[in-house]
Amino acid sequence: MTATSILQSLPTVSTDADIRRAFARDVSGLEMLPDAVARPGSVAEVVELLEQATAERCPVTPAGWQSSTTGASITDRGLLLSLRGLSHIGPVDTDRRCIRVGAGAIVADVRRAAEAVGLLFTPDPTSEEESTVGGAIACNASGARSLRYGATGPHVRALTVLLANGEQLELRRPQLEKNTVGYRVTHDPVEWFVGSEGTLGVVVEAELALHPLPAQVLGLIVPFARDADALAFVVSARRSSSVHPRCLEYFDRGAMDIARAAEGSSTWATAAEAMVYVEETGADEADSGELPLDAWLALAEEHHALADDIRVYDTPSSQLDARRMRHAVPATMNERGAACRADGGRKVSTDWAVPYLRLAEALTMARRFAQEAGIDPGIAYGHAGNGHPHQNFVARNATELQRIEQVVTATLREVIAMGGTVAAEHGIGKLKRKWLPMQASPVQQRVMRALKQELDPFGLLAPGNVL
Repeated sequence: MTATSILQSLPTVSTDADIRRAFARDVSGLEMLPDAVARPGSVAEVVELLEQATAERCPVTPAGWQSSTTGASITDRGLLLSLRGLSHIGPVDTDRRCIRVGAGAIVADVRRAAEAVGLLFTPDPTSEEESTVGGAIACNASGARSLRYGATGPHVRALTVLLANGEQLELRRPQLEKNTVGYRVTHDPVEWFVGSEGTLGVVVEAELALHPLPAQVLGLIVPFARDADALAFVVSARRSSSVHPRCLEYFDRGAMDIARAAEGSSTWATAAEAMVYVEETGADEADSGELPLDAWLALAEEHHALADDIRVYDTPSSQLDARRMRHAVPATMNERGAACRADGGRKVSTDWAVPYLRLAEALTMARRFAQEAGIDPGIAYGHAGNGHPHQNFVARNATELQRIEQVVTATLREVIAMGGTVAAEHGIGKLKRKWLPMQASPVQQRVMRALKQELDPFGLLAPGNVL
C-alpha cells in the first residue's frame, strides 16, 4: 500500500519529489524511491505516525543518515521514516558512566561528548561522522576498536523502542548474574532489537555505557613486503602477552595505494604489499606507565616488516590523521562504485568473517575465486584482528556485477565451511538477504519469523530487510 491517506493528516510527511529523491540512496549503490518521507522531530510524532501507518497498513522503513552498505535504510514501499530529528544528546552521567541519546544522534558527536568529561564511547564505525546511534544499534555496528571493546550491542544499557503499532517499550538490560526463568531468548529483550535492522521496532532513544579514556594510546603503521607476513603478524599480536592491541587493521596493496594517495605521501613504503595499523593502550588502560613500543618493533622485525617505513602515531592528532587515512579507503571505493551506476554497476562490499587464525587462508581463497572468474579481486582492508576483512569490488556494469556476486557467493560458501559468517558488521539488509539461508538453518529462520510475527504482525516495518 502507498502512503496516500496518511499524507493528508500528518505534517511531518512529505511527497515532494525532491525530498523523496534525497532519501532514495544509501551507500549500498542501490536506489529506491519511497512513496513519501516522514521527518518527525519528537518521539510523540513518531508514535502518531506509526499508529496511523498501522491503521492504513502502510509500510514504514526507519533510517538515519543512510550510511548503510546493504540497502537497509532505503525503500520503494510506503514511508521512509527519517529519525535524524531525534538527535538530542543528554548530559553524561559520570558516576554511572552512561549517556542518554536520541536515535538520530551522530556517533562521533556522542564520542566527543563523552571525551569532554574523560570518558569514551567505544564503538567506532569508520562512518562515525555520518552514522547515527539508531543505525549503529540497528546493525550492531562495530569498528576498529571492536577487537578490544566489542561491537555496539554490549554498550547498549537501555532502549526506548516503538513497535509497529506505536506501542512504546522501555527496555533495560537485566543486572542479574544468574537467571533460569524460561527460555534464554526472552531474558533480555534489548537483544531483540540490537541488529534487527528496523524490522522489529523503531529505536527512538538509547542509554549507552561509557568507558574510561585510556591513559595513553600508541599507534603504529607497520608495512610488509609480503602479504603473508602481515597476516602472520596479526596472529602473533593476538596471541602475544607482551602487546595489548585495541585494533589490528589490515590493508592490502590496493587499499594502501588509496591511503597513501589520501595522505599525499606517494613515496612512502612503495615496496610494501600490505600494512597493519595498530593501536596499543596497555594491559591496564588506566596505567600511565610506558607502552610497549619496543615489543611491537621486535614483533614487526620477527615478521620481516619494512622497518625503515614503520610509522609511529603517539599523539591524538596524529592518530586522528591515521584514522582519516583509513576512512579514505571505503570513501574512495564508494566514489568509484557510484561512478558506475549509470551502466548498472556499483560497489560490492563484503563483510564476511572467519576465525582469525584462518584469515590468511580465507583471503587467499577469495582472491583465487576472483582470478578464476576473470575479475579483479578488488581490495581488502579492515578488521584483521577479528578475522573480519572487507573485500570490496567495483562492478563497472550489470554483467560484471553478476559475475562478482557469483564470486562472492562461492567465497561465502567456503567462509561458512570455515566456521565464519556472511555478515560480521553491516547486517543483511536487502543486498545480502539471499545469503542468509547459507548460515541460518530453517529452524533458525522460523524462529526469526515467529519473533517478527509477534512484534510486527502486519509486516510493516522495514519490508525487504533480513527476511
